[in-house]
Amino acid sequence: MTPVISMNFIDYTILAAYVIITIVVGYALKKYMKTSEDFFLSGRSLPSWITSLAFLSANLGALEVIGMVANSAKYGILTVHFYWIGAIPAMIFLGIFMMPFYYSSRVRSVPEYLKLRYNEATRGLNALSFAIMTLLMSGISMYAMALLFELMLGWSLTSSILLSAIVVLIYVFFGGLSSSIYNEVIQFFLIWLGLLPVVYIGLHAVGGFEGLVRRIPASFMHAWQPMSSAANNPMGVDWIGVVLGLGFVLSFGYWTTDFLVVQRAMASEDLAAARRTPLVASFPKMLVPIIVVIPGLLAVALLPQFKIASGAVAQGGATPDYNSALILMFAHYLPNGILGLAITGLLASFMSGMAGNVTAFNTVWTYDIYGSYIKKNMPDQHYLKMGKYATIFGVLFSVGTAYIVQSFPNLMDYMQLIFTFFNAPLFATFLLGMFWKKATPWGGFFGLLSGILAAAFHYFVLYRPGIVHYPSEMAANFYQAWWAWCADFVVTIVVSLFTAKKEESALAGLVYGLTPRPHSGSTLFRKPEFWAVVSLVMMVALNIIFW
Repeated sequence: MTPVISMNFIDYTILAAYVIITIVVGYALKKYMKTSEDFFLSGRSLPSWITSLAFLSANLGALEVIGMVANSAKYGILTVHFYWIGAIPAMIFLGIFMMPFYYSSRVRSVPEYLKLRYNEATRGLNALSFAIMTLLMSGISMYAMALLFELMLGWSLTSSILLSAIVVLIYVFFGGLSSSIYNEVIQFFLIWLGLLPVVYIGLHAVGGFEGLVRRIPASFMHAWQPMSSAANNPMGVDWIGVVLGLGFVLSFGYWTTDFLVVQRAMASEDLAAARRTPLVASFPKMLVPIIVVIPGLLAVALLPQFKIASGAVAQGGATPDYNSALILMFAHYLPNGILGLAITGLLASFMSGMAGNVTAFNTVWTYDIYGSYIKKNMPDQHYLKMGKYATIFGVLFSVGTAYIVQSFPNLMDYMQLIFTFFNAPLFATFLLGMFWKKATPWGGFFGLLSGILAAAFHYFVLYRPGIVHYPSEMAANFYQAWWAWCADFVVTIVVSLFTAKKEESALAGLVYGLTPRPHSGSTLFRKPEFWAVVSLVMMVALNIIFW
């Protein structure tokens, strides 16, 4: 394959330096990995600014970067809904209401909380489904990176997959979660340094932001005006679908219950730092559209294959490959040196997403599957070794799933589909468990099971055979998430009305109203509530500005 981008010695030197630094950081942390808590939760010792950046970076994988730039080129500024509505409210909710339960109960994973709140069966169901989901997601990240590097640089799929697998395996194996978190902080800055030049050079080429607005369709600059009807916008989703499917179910299901991101907050030095983690992360999260939405709009304004006229794609109506938008911007506008930095940023973001899934998998496997059902009550060092073995297995299995993913044509839709099966119903289980003391152990189990089965029924029985229709795959995912959540919510309540409740004494520290309110900090700037209000106000202001 002829590569789209030509890298020189300087570019490859930057790329090699990053790989070496990543491995060195992981190996240097080896001496601190003395207990299983050190390996899986960084000894609960990290300050909130580090955990906040890692919290955000674990989600800022290159699959999201490439996918969101593609969405921006296709849908315009509607893409900001994945950030301002699809992330910020859930991150605030996690920091204010849910982190006190996670952190104060001293659980080591999200499934372990479900065991304490509900029962062992609920924990087992969630642990198994989460382990499957993380390995699938890790494979998606690995395959997407390999596909991208094959297109950009002419590397083979296998060589790209093996490079990322070996590097991630080395630094997670030696340094555990701490290694992953510190490298995620490095990766966060690399992603920004790599993508900001595209924004700056592209805006200069179109004559600034005003020039960009003149060159793209007017509808591409409004986030809410086109949402009155699904037929009025290219995304094929109305405001109800966005608010309920994305803003409520998918967003809250991911940010408040997915152990991949919650694990970063649980590594904080104290409860106040754990609560601040998602709140502090919400501010740079609001700014991520600068490096993913603007490049997509610039591609529409600058590259002939993405220009749109009268609502139809130019050049005879041929549909462009939106996934190539960012790569083509790199090729057209970045000089060597800066190009190497941008490619390194993409590699960093791919490995960030993969490492996040691997560290979440090894924790859930060791504590919630192996330690609960295979070998119980073993010495701590035994579980530390098992965590390292699980890291090796997780990386190898991810390599296998990377090749399986080749059969799915749209990776972003596939990723959202996975979330509708596992994260969407799980949020209903947590919402009732944390805020309704009458939710019973078997209510939680059958509610979660029914939510997963409802998503499967909707997808395999109703949607795929064509019994129900939606304007787009994205719309189908949003509504599938909503129905899965509703099934879980209703079944949990109904079963709870007819099954035995836990004693209130057993729910102390696990349910709102039966748990002492956490101390909010000695000064205004250390209070999580202060940062929550500021974040919420900024989010509302941004939605009004780009209405």
